[in-house]
Amino acid sequence: MQKNSNSYPYKEKQPQFDRRYLEMARIWAQNSYCIRKQVGALIVKEKMIISDGYNGTPAGFENICEDEKSLTKPYVLHAEANAITKVAKSNNSSEGATLYVTNSPCIECAKLIIQSGIKRVVFSEKYRKQEGLKLLKRANIELVHIDLEK
Repeated sequence: MQKNSNSYPYKEKQPQFDRRYLEMARIWAQNSYCIRKQVGALIVKEKMIISDGYNGTPAGFENICEDEKSLTKPYVLHAEANAITKVAKSNNSSEGATLYVTNSPCIECAKLIIQSGIKRVVFSEKYRKQEGLKLLKRANIELVHIDLEK
């Protein structure tokens, strides 16, 4: 029997997998040094985690995300951007993958998601600005909102 993306039992278990990977992204967010908000992301392809990321400063910078006024520094990278750039440096491809992220993507991350070939985005919290979700919908990327508190 040949397996494909619609094969039994994976398709039936997709909601369970989505919830578990999202919970893992939430745990991964705890690696962030950011005080205001910790965000985690995983990129999964064929049930394998191919990349991960959390929000923070670029490599080699101090691990301080906020300035003296408690505002996020402009060069802090979002979790999605870190995961996408990490997979770009690897031998993996994000084409057709699913991104699990604790917060819905902003407009800048949405552009990266589209360009990286990611086809699904699963998130738990809605970002205060909805432009990213609107752009992803326009690009026909499947969006799944899961409230982890339920």
